[in-house]
Amino acid sequence: MSSKKLIVVFGATGAQGGGLVRAILHEADSEFSVRAITRDVNSDKAKELAKLGVEVVAADVDDAASVQKALQGAYGAYFVTFFWAHYSPEKENAEAATYANAAKAAGLKHVIWSTLEDTREYVPLTDDRMPTLGGKYKVPHFDGKGESDKLFIQAGIPTTFLRASFYWENFIFFGSGPKRGADGKLALTLPIGKAKMSGIAAEDIGKCALGIFKKNGELIGKTVGIGGEHLTGQEMAMALSKALKEEVYYNGISPAMFRGFGFPGADDLGNMFQFYDEFEKDLNKTRDVEFSKKLNPELQTFEQWLDKNAKRIPID
Repeated sequence: MSSKKLIVVFGATGAQGGGLVRAILHEADSEFSVRAITRDVNSDKAKELAKLGVEVVAADVDDAASVQKALQGAYGAYFVTFFWAHYSPEKENAEAATYANAAKAAGLKHVIWSTLEDTREYVPLTDDRMPTLGGKYKVPHFDGKGESDKLFIQAGIPTTFLRASFYWENFIFFGSGPKRGADGKLALTLPIGKAKMSGIAAEDIGKCALGIFKKNGELIGKTVGIGGEHLTGQEMAMALSKALKEEVYYNGISPAMFRGFGFPGADDLGNMFQFYDEFEKDLNKTRDVEFSKKLNPELQTFEQWLDKNAKRIPID
């Protein structure tokens, strides 16, 4: 029987979970072993992990019994939810409750809960600087996670609360990259004014999470924010210009204009960017780049990420 501490990683085929699985797998003489959890063990990404020698197990957060079974024999777990699959903070809260109950039953020694700020602690529902959404939220995909923190605290689970940053992969997969205008010029459109926004490479989230587990409980009970670099929209546009070998302009629009784009989640994201702008100092203080480097010495800057990924950014 292995003497290594078993970490169970949920969302193992996603950006965060996949990064942690690979970080554990690639670390020489790691004190940890990993169990990768996915809903579909026959998916291409799950098969890729299995080929690497990872134990891949099927479980679904909507099936509490499967989550409890997946945690058997584990030292710790990485819990993550995916708001964009359903757009429901209430569902995220229910998923967090399933995780917390299962972690309590399994007697886990260390849990990392991937969370975000509850923005209502900064912008009350009565504050009309940004619209209230769904009657109860300012930034739903933040608020549902932040509200769920208390589930782990109340259950007495040894938890580190991990707050990630804007994924630079959003420029590849979620349509956030530069777009060509009617004038033929490329523009990066973001409603963050002149604020520096914290960003990170998705794979670095997993590497930072491993760094937290390696602290042997030192960060239990703590909130740890991670970021690769804090950049203004103009600075990101300049870096993109260099990487794409074509000038990219920063188009700093208002959050209201962004909310008006009308795609699913536009109002949520418009409020999020406004939150990044107006509470720049608070958010970036939490997302300490130097501490992130201590957790993950391989932490990438935006320019380093672009060196590897610029060609993957779709340009019309």
